[in-house]
Amino acid sequence: MSSHTGTEIRPEPSAALSGNELARWYWTLAELTTLARELGVPRGGGKAALTERLRAALDGAAPPTAPPRARKAGRQLAAPVDGSTVIPEGQRCSQVLREYFRREIGPAFHFDAHMRTFIAESAGRTLADATTHWHTTRRAAAQPQEIDPQFELNRFLRTWHTSHPTGTHTEALTAWRTHRAHPRSPATG
Repeated sequence: MSSHTGTEIRPEPSAALSGNELARWYWTLAELTTLARELGVPRGGGKAALTERLRAALDGAAPPTAPPRARKAGRQLAAPVDGSTVIPEGQRCSQVLREYFRREIGPAFHFDAHMRTFIAESAGRTLADATTHWHTTRRAAAQPQEIDPQFELNRFLRTWHTSHPTGTHTEALTAWRTHRAHPRSPATG
């Protein structure tokens, strides 16, 4: 969490900001996308990448090198599927797969990081293999997982609830709104 200094007021996102000033504040993806459109900056690639491109544009610097574009997903599985169905290259965690796993595993099934990774990296394996993977990863899945930096709200809520174990969700969201209205220190983006 950031330390809040003074009573600075969050500026509007505009071309008048510097890259460092942009990085000092929390912005929604919608706000960043609107600013990118105004500045003619490519809008794809996720919030962190967009923020870095905007920082460069606001400072008149060359934009960071764009990562290679992800391949388009190939042909996706269609119903009906069963345990012998082979996972194709580029398969997404689709509703077809969700329905299959809920039939096989039960209503507790959800696509967590373990299952998303398995589906993404297991072309040529079967859905029965994926079901086995689900069962063998439940102990690890029950442990608190690292929350990626782009999920700022989720990271804040986990930290807040650790510090306020009896706090309500409403109180946590109020604290989040206060937190994001203040500048970050230091400006790390």
